Amino acid sequence: MVDRAGALADRVWRRYDRKQRLIRYAVLLATVMVVYWAVRDIDIFWPWVWDAPNQISSLGARMWPPDPSRLAAIVSALLETVHIATLATALTIFIALPVSYIAAQNTTPNRACLWLGRFILVASRSVNTIIWALLFVAIFGPGVLAGILAIMFRSVGFIGKLMGEAIEEIDRRPVEAMEATGASKAKVIAYAIVPQVMPAFFAIVILRWDINIRESTVLGLVGAGGIGVILQGAIDTFAWPTVATILIAIVVLVLVGEAVTGLLRGKVL
Repeated sequence: MVDRAGALADRVWRRYDRKQRLIRYAVLLATVMVVYWAVRDIDIFWPWVWDAPNQISSLGARMWPPDPSRLAAIVSALLETVHIATLATALTIFIALPVSYIAAQNTTPNRACLWLGRFILVASRSVNTIIWALLFVAIFGPGVLAGILAIMFRSVGFIGKLMGEAIEEIDRRPVEAMEATGASKAKVIAYAIVPQVMPAFFAIVILRWDINIRESTVLGLVGAGGIGVILQGAIDTFAWPTVATILIAIVVLVLVGEAVTGLLRGKVL
């Protein structure tokens, strides 16, 4: 008994056994190799990296103090940015809701509609907002319309996917009860499905509107309207104090948008 107790006392507790440790080391080594491969192939010019702190300090000195002389134009552009985000979000609802309905497994009419809905959602989310903006600027020319359509096409995938998941998680009993009474498809949707997904709908739309405000601030860099137009012009003319003012205005806009969305979520949910 004494020898057995001594043997147990000499054992050292280890979180992982030898096989688990080898697997973890192999995964770590593979990760390091992939990171090294990626860094080597992107061809970073390292002297610029080492000189970045000096460049940041120099740029900060040129941007200070901010220049408020164009504040009126900046505020007007910020309002335009908010209008782009708001209109795009509102238009998205009319497209995303039908798509989410056919993309949900428990409400889609058939498999063809299911895959069509999911293809639309994937296509929307696969293309970045800036890419959508470049496409619509090429089609409609520079301006607010291109920005609204870019935000809208990007938002369809976000709202449609989350709403589709919310529809798939509904309680089927109210739906089955209404179907048993012979209610039409429209009434089943209006009285059995919509009431269950309304909280999720408001939360998703408010969240997407907040995201769209942030994304709308950069659309002007490719000519799609908003504050980005003034920002790009200030950068091109090396008006760094004006750039600082615009960046501060964008930060304030995002903070206000965050406060508004938080207030709306508290009222609605």
